[in-house]
Amino acid sequence: VECSNADEALAAAGAGADIVLLDNLAPQELHAAAAQVKAAHPGVTVEASGGIVLGTLPQFVGPHIDVVSMGCLTHSAPALDFALRV
Repeated sequence: VECSNADEALAAAGAGADIVLLDNLAPQELHAAAAQVKAAHPGVTVEASGGIVLGTLPQFVGPHIDVVSMGCLTHSAPALDFALRV
């Protein structure tokens, strides 16, 4: 379930969500929300997403974050022009 704050994440986890995606949170807010979710629901997977790029990745990695999604790997990837002739 995609959540934009700790209250939504706790509600989603309490309702039975297996994975809670914390989207577009600042790193400090993200880690606080993730800690709250893990304290209340240790079996829930917590995913960080939204605006994360390779340069800022270390700010989003932490003890309560299980998965980090980075859209820049696909939507910002440079194009490669190639051909295959058989």
